[in-house]
Order: sequence, then C-alpha cells, then structure tokens
Amino acid sequence: MQQHEETLKRWRLMLGGEDADGTGAQLEGELAQMDAALGALYEFERKGKFQYGEKSKQGGSEGSNPSVARWLGDIRKYFPQSVVQVMQNDALKNESLKQKMMLEPEILEQANPDVHLVATLMELGKLIPSKTKDTARRVVQKVVDELLEKLAQNTIQAIQGAINRSVKNRRPRYNEIDWNTTIRKNLKHYQEDYKTIIPEVRIGYGRKTKKSLRDIVLCIDQSGSMGTSVVYSGIFGAVMASLPSVSTKMVVFDTAVADLTEDLKDPVDLLFGVQLGGGTDINKALGYCQEIITKPNDTILVLITDLYEGGNEQQMRRKIEEIVNSGVQVVCLLALDDQGAPSYDHGNAKFLATHEVPVFACTPDMFPDLMAAAISKQDLNQWAGDRDIVLKGTKGQ
Repeated sequence: MQQHEETLKRWRLMLGGEDADGTGAQLEGELAQMDAALGALYEFERKGKFQYGEKSKQGGSEGSNPSVARWLGDIRKYFPQSVVQVMQNDALKNESLKQKMMLEPEILEQANPDVHLVATLMELGKLIPSKTKDTARRVVQKVVDELLEKLAQNTIQAIQGAINRSVKNRRPRYNEIDWNTTIRKNLKHYQEDYKTIIPEVRIGYGRKTKKSLRDIVLCIDQSGSMGTSVVYSGIFGAVMASLPSVSTKMVVFDTAVADLTEDLKDPVDLLFGVQLGGGTDINKALGYCQEIITKPNDTILVLITDLYEGGNEQQMRRKIEEIVNSGVQVVCLLALDDQGAPSYDHGNAKFLATHEVPVFACTPDMFPDLMAAAISKQDLNQWAGDRDIVLKGTKGQ
C-alpha cells in the first residue's frame, strides 16, 4: 500500500497537478516544495507569470525577481546537480526568465555556473547592466578555471607529443631517441651472439624549440546556436596559444569578422569580447583567414560552423577550394560541445567532403587528440572513422 502511494506521488510530480493530475495524491513537505519549483518553471508559459514562494503583489503581471532568486536556491536544495542544470537551462530558453535570471547580480550569483550559462551571458552582451558585470565576470572566470583544469593538461600533452614526433632528427641525444622507430630501423643489425641490436641508425624526436612548427587558425561562427562551441574554442585557443611550438590565431565571425588572437592570453576577456547572435558570413571569414595564413603547408584551419551561409555561397565554396589547394589542412567542426551534431547545411557539408575536408561534430574530450592527429598530418577522415565519429556530407549523411 505504501509503495502504491509513493508511486502515485511520483506520478503526481510528473503530471503537475490541476487538470493534468488524476492521481488524487496529496503532496506535503519537501515533495510539495519540489512540485512548486517544477510548476513555477514548467507552468510559466501557460500562466504568463513566474510565481514562486509568496504570491506576487497586485498591480503587475510578472513575478518579482526575489521569487526567481528563491526558486534558484530551492532547486539546488531539492534536486541533484544534473537536474538543476536541466531546469536552469530550460529557464534560460525563455526570454523573459532569462532577463530575470541574468540581469540581477543576486540572482546570477545563485545560478549553477556552466558553459551554457556563459554562452547566455555572451548572448546578452551589452544588455548586462553595470551592477551585474562584476558578478557575470566572476561566473565566467569560475567556468573558465574549471575547464582549464579539466582540459589543459591533455591538450598540452597531445599537441606537444605530436609536434615532437613530427620532427625527427638523426643525431638525437639519449633522452630524445624514438626507440620504437630506432629498433625497427636496425632489425637487420641484430647480433645473434649477443642477443641484441646494434643501433647504427638512431632516430630521435624533434628537439624542443621556441620556433613555431605549426600554425593553427580557429575560425568560429559566433551566431547564437554556436554558443557553447565558442566557449570551448576560447579555452582550447588559450591553451594552444601558450605553446611555443604552435602559433594559434582565433577569428570569430557573424556578418563581420573579429580577430581575437591578442585576447587568447586571457580567455575571460576573450569570451566577453564575443557577441553571440546575428547573421553568418563564412565567405568573409574565410577571406580574412586567407590573408593571415603565411605557411599553408604547415597550417591547420579549424572551421567551426553549422555551414548555413548568409553571405555569398558560391564565393565561399571557391575560397574553400583555394585554401585546400594551397596546402592548408582544413577540418570543419559542426559543433565543439557535448550535445552532438546540430542542424547543419547538408549541401555545403557534402561540398566540403568532396574536397577532402572532414565534416563532423567533436566533443571537447576528443579535440586534443584531433589536433594531435592534424599536426601529425594523419588522414582525419580515417581518424574519425576509427573512433566511430559520423562524418557528414559523405554518402548517406
């Protein structure tokens, strides 16, 4: 009997009560608070106002900001973090609630910092009032610090390792010897009597140098749908910019192009310099990239966009051909986040694929390995296939 009542209460929480109920279950205590928190969010559009805790005063059709602040505090109290993130992101999808949540510092302080919240702050941009900017910056700083701690070390190791392996030297010091390659090269010199190989030829990794051995250009679509991709790109760009063996440039675009390379030393400043939203002119962005590429054969261009072109599509396609034919290694990421492949332009994806440009969505965890493969000049289509990454623009995709 008790289990039956508990099941009814769970259904009551899911259905939301009122006309949609039908369970007859009465919620009390913590379950009632959870129900109120869920109802405030998911009944918002139907009721036309956000009402939580104390009833709003007469004379206005919207709940007060303290109601939103109380709600943010309570969902963190009653729900696990994974559910809090879902509810918070659902609230941010509503323009009215987004304004309430993001423009007041006391409310923003209670929000759960993550990449989606940072993307929302980037989208609001100049709408953020001066009283909230310091709080917004602290939120962005916290997310940036967490992402750097999570992603920086793997990125540095993968890229530096690929650089070292890509430059062989024939007179290596002991700690520079590539033993696997050296042994294979000297198998013919195996001495049966001594049970060993005489290493007449020694192959070593490239020596460390302050000279840039690869140029990387991150060209990122800053339209609203690419928000989390921009956040992750900024983090990776900042990490790669700290490596002397690669030269990293970061270009963002909508209908205009902005070079944020100088801001890579401070990813928080960089993200605040991005203005999400607006149209998309990939053609113009590629034109700018052509101007700043000086070593095509040693350059990797990472184009991060859903390929919906708002500019001149034919010119955009010609520029892709020119860049590829010049020797630049090009890869197109439809997204750089954990959400999978978004909606994208299938025609342009197919065009890129026919010109040997791999097109796919990439998770942040896979990005360091991707860059290492590109630096080593591996076949990126094969790299993606080996990891069960679905290539777009190919047959059936």
